[in-house]
Amino acid sequence: MQNYFDTLNDALDAEGLTHHWPVTANVPYGATVGLAYAGRWLSIYRDESGRYERPVHYATLMADTGLIHL
Repeated sequence: MQNYFDTLNDALDAEGLTHHWPVTANVPYGATVGLAYAGRWLSIYRDESGRYERPVHYATLMADTGLIHL
């Protein structure tokens, strides 16, 4: 199983989450960001070299949010 990806879309596609991600949302280098959308919590990390880690996601009762820098 691949855990790091060269593009954000590749990382999101690995978990079938592309449709949950806001089109204009970027992940800064060395940062983790998350959001709640349609009953899912989703967070993703981008390392200092620009690669994206496989996203973490799970069901939540949390209301939808914008992008949150964690």
